[in-house]
Amino acid sequence: MKQTDSLPDTNNKLITLDERMQQKIADIAAVADHLPAVVIIHNFQKNMTVEYISPRGTRELGFTVEQIREMGEEYHAKFFNPEDMPDQIAKMTDLLQKNSDDEIASLFQQVRASEDHPWAWHLTTIKILMRDDEGKVLLTIALAFPIDPLHHVTSKVTRLLDENNFLRKNYNRYSRLSEREREILKHISLGKSASESAEELFISVSTVETHRRNLKKKLDTSSFFELTQYARAFDLI
Repeated sequence: MKQTDSLPDTNNKLITLDERMQQKIADIAAVADHLPAVVIIHNFQKNMTVEYISPRGTRELGFTVEQIREMGEEYHAKFFNPEDMPDQIAKMTDLLQKNSDDEIASLFQQVRASEDHPWAWHLTTIKILMRDDEGKVLLTIALAFPIDPLHHVTSKVTRLLDENNFLRKNYNRYSRLSEREREILKHISLGKSASESAEELFISVSTVETHRRNLKKKLDTSSFFELTQYARAFDLI
Protein backbone atom coordinates (compact mmCIF):
# COMPACT_ATOMS: atom_id res chain seq x y z
CA MET A 1 0.00 0.00 0.00
CA LYS A 2 1.50 3.35 -0.99
CA GLN A 3 0.72 6.85 0.13
CA THR A 4 1.96 10.40 -0.37
CA ASP A 5 3.37 12.52 2.43
CA SER A 6 1.63 15.90 2.14
CA LEU A 7 0.63 17.79 5.28
CA PRO A 8 -0.84 21.27 5.81
CA ASP A 9 0.75 23.59 8.38
CA THR A 10 -1.14 25.26 11.23
CA ASN A 11 -2.24 28.09 8.93
CA ASN A 12 -3.70 25.61 6.41
CA LYS A 13 -1.01 26.62 3.92
CA LEU A 14 0.51 23.71 2.02
CA ILE A 15 4.10 23.01 2.94
CA THR A 16 6.39 22.47 -0.04
CA LEU A 17 7.71 19.01 -0.82
CA ASP A 18 11.26 20.08 0.03
CA GLU A 19 10.11 21.47 3.39
CA ARG A 20 8.29 18.24 4.16
CA MET A 21 11.36 16.26 3.18
CA GLN A 22 13.60 18.33 5.45
CA GLN A 23 11.13 17.92 8.32
CA LYS A 24 11.04 14.15 7.79
CA ILE A 25 14.84 14.04 7.87
CA ALA A 26 14.94 16.26 10.97
CA ASP A 27 12.56 13.89 12.78
CA ILE A 28 14.87 10.95 12.02
CA ALA A 29 18.01 12.89 12.91
CA ALA A 30 16.58 13.75 16.32
CA VAL A 31 16.79 10.10 17.42
CA ALA A 32 19.31 8.57 14.99
CA ASP A 33 22.37 8.75 17.23
CA HIS A 34 20.53 6.80 19.93
CA LEU A 35 20.12 3.80 17.62
CA PRO A 36 22.64 0.90 17.52
CA ALA A 37 23.03 1.31 13.76
CA VAL A 38 24.13 3.78 11.11
CA VAL A 39 21.09 5.57 9.66
CA ILE A 40 21.30 6.61 6.01
CA ILE A 41 18.60 8.42 4.03
CA HIS A 42 18.94 8.28 0.24
CA ASN A 43 17.20 10.51 -2.28
CA PHE A 44 16.07 8.28 -5.14
CA GLN A 45 15.11 11.21 -7.31
CA LYS A 46 18.74 12.39 -7.19
CA ASN A 47 20.41 9.14 -8.22
CA MET A 48 20.49 7.70 -4.69
CA THR A 49 22.53 10.58 -3.29
CA VAL A 50 22.78 10.71 0.49
CA GLU A 51 20.50 13.29 2.09
CA TYR A 52 21.41 12.31 5.63
CA ILE A 53 23.76 9.98 7.50
CA SER A 54 23.78 9.71 11.28
CA PRO A 55 26.76 10.75 13.44
CA ARG A 56 27.70 7.09 13.95
CA GLY A 57 28.15 6.83 10.18
CA THR A 58 30.12 10.05 9.76
CA ARG A 59 32.47 8.93 12.53
CA GLU A 60 32.95 5.57 10.87
CA LEU A 61 33.66 7.05 7.43
CA GLY A 62 35.56 10.12 8.58
CA PHE A 63 33.51 12.62 6.56
CA THR A 64 30.80 15.14 7.45
CA VAL A 65 27.22 14.86 6.22
CA GLU A 66 27.84 17.80 3.90
CA GLN A 67 30.95 16.20 2.41
CA ILE A 68 29.15 12.90 1.85
CA ARG A 69 26.16 14.69 0.29
CA GLU A 70 28.50 16.50 -2.11
CA MET A 71 29.98 13.18 -3.25
CA GLY A 72 26.73 12.34 -4.98
CA GLU A 73 26.87 8.98 -6.76
CA GLU A 74 30.58 8.61 -5.97
CA TYR A 75 29.64 7.84 -2.35
CA HIS A 76 28.78 4.23 -3.22
CA ALA A 77 31.96 3.57 -5.19
CA LYS A 78 34.14 5.20 -2.52
CA PHE A 79 32.96 3.30 0.54
CA PHE A 80 31.24 0.07 -0.58
CA ASN A 81 32.59 -3.15 -2.05
CA PRO A 82 31.50 -3.24 -5.72
CA GLU A 83 31.10 -7.01 -5.50
CA ASP A 84 28.04 -6.46 -3.31
CA MET A 85 26.38 -4.09 -5.78
CA PRO A 86 24.53 -6.61 -8.01
CA ASP A 87 22.68 -8.02 -5.00
CA GLN A 88 21.92 -4.51 -3.70
CA ILE A 89 20.67 -3.26 -7.07
CA ALA A 90 18.39 -6.29 -7.51
CA LYS A 91 16.85 -5.87 -4.06
CA MET A 92 16.45 -2.11 -4.38
CA THR A 93 14.82 -2.50 -7.79
CA ASP A 94 12.32 -4.94 -6.33
CA LEU A 95 11.62 -2.61 -3.39
CA LEU A 96 10.96 0.35 -5.68
CA GLN A 97 8.77 -1.62 -8.05
CA LYS A 98 6.57 -2.86 -5.21
CA ASN A 99 6.48 0.67 -3.72
CA SER A 100 4.83 -0.57 -0.55
CA ASP A 101 5.16 0.56 3.06
CA ASP A 102 5.06 -3.12 4.07
CA GLU A 103 8.15 -4.07 2.07
CA ILE A 104 11.75 -4.09 3.32
CA ALA A 105 15.01 -5.16 1.70
CA SER A 106 17.84 -6.72 3.72
CA LEU A 107 21.39 -7.37 2.57
CA PHE A 108 24.95 -7.78 3.76
CA GLN A 109 27.36 -5.01 2.76
CA GLN A 110 31.09 -4.48 3.10
CA VAL A 111 32.10 -0.94 4.01
CA ARG A 112 35.43 0.79 4.60
CA ALA A 113 36.51 4.40 5.14
CA SER A 114 39.42 4.16 2.69
CA GLU A 115 41.65 1.67 0.88
CA ASP A 116 43.90 1.68 3.96
CA HIS A 117 41.09 0.18 6.06
CA PRO A 118 39.81 -3.42 6.02
CA TRP A 119 36.30 -4.17 4.85
CA ALA A 120 33.75 -4.25 7.69
CA TRP A 121 30.53 -6.24 7.31
CA HIS A 122 27.15 -4.63 8.00
CA LEU A 123 23.64 -6.05 7.87
CA THR A 124 21.53 -3.36 6.21
CA THR A 125 17.74 -3.15 6.19
CA ILE A 126 16.03 -0.64 3.88
CA LYS A 127 12.47 0.64 3.45
CA ILE A 128 10.69 3.50 1.77
CA LEU A 129 10.56 6.61 3.95
CA MET A 130 8.79 9.21 1.80
CA ARG A 131 7.12 9.72 -1.59
CA ASP A 132 6.45 12.79 -3.67
CA ASP A 133 2.98 14.16 -4.44
CA GLU A 134 2.63 11.73 -7.35
CA GLY A 135 3.35 8.72 -5.17
CA LYS A 136 6.85 8.15 -6.57
CA VAL A 137 9.56 7.08 -4.15
CA LEU A 138 11.54 10.09 -2.93
CA LEU A 139 13.44 8.90 0.14
CA THR A 140 14.49 5.54 1.52
CA ILE A 141 15.86 4.91 4.99
CA ALA A 142 18.52 2.30 5.71
CA LEU A 143 19.69 0.96 9.06
CA ALA A 144 23.17 -0.55 8.80
CA PHE A 145 24.05 -2.75 11.77
CA PRO A 146 27.78 -3.47 12.19
CA ILE A 147 28.65 -7.13 12.62
CA ASP A 148 30.99 -7.42 15.59
CA PRO A 149 34.03 -9.42 14.36
CA LEU A 150 34.85 -10.57 17.90
CA HIS A 151 31.46 -12.19 18.55
CA HIS A 152 31.48 -16.00 18.29
CA VAL A 153 28.34 -16.03 16.12
CA THR A 154 29.83 -13.34 13.92
CA SER A 155 32.79 -15.54 13.03
CA LYS A 156 30.38 -18.10 11.59
CA VAL A 157 28.49 -15.42 9.69
CA THR A 158 31.76 -14.03 8.37
CA ARG A 159 32.79 -17.45 7.07
CA LEU A 160 29.50 -17.73 5.22
CA LEU A 161 29.90 -14.25 3.78
CA ASP A 162 33.46 -15.03 2.71
CA GLU A 163 32.22 -18.18 0.98
CA ASN A 164 29.54 -16.12 -0.74
CA ASN A 165 32.18 -13.69 -1.98
CA PHE A 166 34.31 -16.58 -3.23
CA LEU A 167 31.29 -18.05 -5.02
CA ARG A 168 30.51 -14.80 -6.82
CA LYS A 169 34.14 -14.26 -7.85
CA ASN A 170 34.61 -17.79 -9.16
CA TYR A 171 31.19 -18.78 -10.49
CA ASN A 172 32.24 -18.54 -14.13
CA ARG A 173 35.21 -20.85 -13.60
CA TYR A 174 33.19 -23.37 -11.61
CA SER A 175 30.40 -23.39 -14.20
CA ARG A 176 32.89 -24.77 -16.76
CA LEU A 177 33.26 -28.02 -14.81
CA SER A 178 31.37 -31.10 -15.96
CA GLU A 179 29.26 -33.11 -13.54
CA ARG A 180 31.97 -35.77 -13.36
CA GLU A 181 34.64 -33.17 -12.66
CA ARG A 182 32.52 -31.80 -9.83
CA GLU A 183 32.28 -35.29 -8.36
CA ILE A 184 36.06 -35.61 -8.56
CA LEU A 185 36.47 -32.16 -6.97
CA LYS A 186 34.29 -33.32 -4.10
CA HIS A 187 36.43 -36.43 -3.64
CA ILE A 188 39.64 -34.37 -3.69
CA SER A 189 38.24 -32.06 -1.02
CA LEU A 190 37.34 -35.05 1.12
CA GLY A 191 40.92 -36.31 0.86
CA LYS A 192 40.15 -39.35 -1.26
CA SER A 193 42.87 -40.86 -3.41
CA ALA A 194 42.53 -41.44 -7.15
CA SER A 195 42.09 -45.15 -6.58
CA GLU A 196 39.35 -44.58 -3.99
CA SER A 197 37.51 -42.25 -6.37
CA ALA A 198 37.88 -44.74 -9.20
CA GLU A 199 36.40 -47.53 -7.10
CA GLU A 200 33.42 -45.44 -5.91
CA LEU A 201 32.65 -44.00 -9.34
CA PHE A 202 33.27 -47.24 -11.27
CA ILE A 203 35.84 -45.67 -13.57
CA SER A 204 39.55 -46.28 -14.10
CA VAL A 205 42.28 -44.58 -12.08
CA SER A 206 43.67 -43.02 -15.27
CA THR A 207 40.26 -41.49 -15.99
CA VAL A 208 40.18 -40.02 -12.49
CA GLU A 209 43.66 -38.58 -13.00
CA THR A 210 42.54 -37.02 -16.29
CA HIS A 211 39.52 -35.42 -14.62
CA ARG A 212 41.79 -34.13 -11.85
CA ARG A 213 44.14 -32.47 -14.33
CA ASN A 214 41.26 -30.98 -16.32
CA LEU A 215 39.41 -29.49 -13.36
CA LYS A 216 42.59 -27.99 -11.93
CA LYS A 217 43.27 -26.39 -15.29
CA LYS A 218 39.72 -25.01 -15.52
CA LEU A 219 39.86 -23.64 -11.97
CA ASP A 220 43.42 -22.39 -12.53
CA THR A 221 44.70 -23.86 -9.28
CA SER A 222 46.33 -26.98 -7.90
CA SER A 223 46.14 -25.76 -4.31
CA PHE A 224 44.30 -28.19 -2.06
CA PHE A 225 43.06 -25.25 0.05
CA GLU A 226 41.59 -23.43 -2.96
CA LEU A 227 40.03 -26.61 -4.31
CA THR A 228 38.40 -27.12 -0.92
CA GLN A 229 37.14 -23.52 -1.04
CA TYR A 230 35.38 -24.31 -4.30
CA ALA A 231 33.83 -27.43 -2.80
CA ARG A 232 32.52 -25.55 0.23
CA ALA A 233 31.31 -22.49 -1.64
CA PHE A 234 29.38 -24.56 -4.17
CA ASP A 235 27.96 -26.99 -1.59
CA LEU A 236 29.84 -30.08 -2.69
CA ILE A 237 30.85 -30.79 0.91
